[in-house]
Amino acid sequence: MSDSHPAPDWIGHAIGWHVYPLGFTGAPIHGDGTGADGAAGAAVAADGHAPDGARLDHLTGWLDYVQELGLNVLQLGPVFESATHGYDTLDYFRIDRRLGDDAAFDRLIAAAHERGIKVLLDGVFNHLSSDAPMFREALEDPDSDAAKLFDVDRSGDRPTAPCFEGHLDLVEFDHRAPETAEFVESVMRHWLERGVDGWRLDAAYAVDPDFWSGVLASVRADFPHAFIYGEVIHGDYVDIVGRSTMDSVTEYELWKATWSSLKEHNFFELQWTLGRHDTFLESFVPVTFVGNHDVTRIASQVGQDKAVLALVILMTVGGIPLIYYGDEQGYTGVKEDRFGGDDQVRPSFPATPAELSTLGAWVHTAHQRLIALRRRHPWLHRGRVTVTSIANERITYDVTADGRTLTIELEVTGKPSAVVREGENVEFRYPRP
Repeated sequence: MSDSHPAPDWIGHAIGWHVYPLGFTGAPIHGDGTGADGAAGAAVAADGHAPDGARLDHLTGWLDYVQELGLNVLQLGPVFESATHGYDTLDYFRIDRRLGDDAAFDRLIAAAHERGIKVLLDGVFNHLSSDAPMFREALEDPDSDAAKLFDVDRSGDRPTAPCFEGHLDLVEFDHRAPETAEFVESVMRHWLERGVDGWRLDAAYAVDPDFWSGVLASVRADFPHAFIYGEVIHGDYVDIVGRSTMDSVTEYELWKATWSSLKEHNFFELQWTLGRHDTFLESFVPVTFVGNHDVTRIASQVGQDKAVLALVILMTVGGIPLIYYGDEQGYTGVKEDRFGGDDQVRPSFPATPAELSTLGAWVHTAHQRLIALRRRHPWLHRGRVTVTSIANERITYDVTADGRTLTIELEVTGKPSAVVREGENVEFRYPRP
């Protein structure tokens, strides 16, 4: 991992399930009483919120499914009180009433830990809702403690503060202020004390990496086993990890090359990116994925057959793999640039796994087999890649670490196919003969 901070030992065996809780549980998101998929949320009380923590308990009921997949990390999207989609936080110390309450959260953490599943929270510390009480206080009282957290401009007719990427409803914290560092640290500590095992730092690419070094040093002094990584879409990954002291960052470069190579039948793009990937592994182990809450589903990008090949890549190269909920069932969904454009990729899940459609069963089986392969070869966490044969529509590469080697063959001509071997032993073949 990062030379400046060794990541916790457990991360070397981590394979996670990334869930967007508001969508998964069918919570109303757009203020119209409907969930992300447009369906009415279940168990809604008169005030529009779920009674007695019903929705988080719905997620808790899926932990056996997570374990049976072979996963041991639950990466949660936003769970704090927010205005709409979760990334517009209102209160960092309160569970979103649409999801439940503190007791429901405690039940989820306890049930996960009973199964050996670590839980990571989504920390939206770059910005918050413009309707957040603390920001409203900052606008109204320039001498308040809250005002120290924001770069408020009072020169005009009314006070304003910088917004995140042009979204007027998302106000940025002032990360130059020591009070902001103290506030973020207090939030991280609060939930680590409540039992969570680490943090995903949302929009970390928008925050000066140096902001994190002091915050994380203080947090890790008391929580050395916490895993903390940042959402970084673009930029110098190695420099960001080194300066911030985060354990890792999301590797969007590999995500893009994976689906693009499969979609365009151009494995040369993947070859180039795997070379970059190896250089990252010299400094840290990236968080890898083929889907998340912000992007078009892999099955929609390349089709379900090629989506299995994308999973082969994810599970055979170095990294900390995250599987986005629904991908293991072959879910489709397109992200669109419009109001509600994320809804297709943030759907609700049924009450129990037994209620899932059988149409995705074969995709689920492929995930189980490839996750099991990864479990049999934990050294793949830091595996280095050597491409041994390549053409536009076919690639063969070796992954090596600790004196072990796997050979992977992928082909997209005709029926997409994949073979994973250790020596003469075939560990995985798709499609099955």
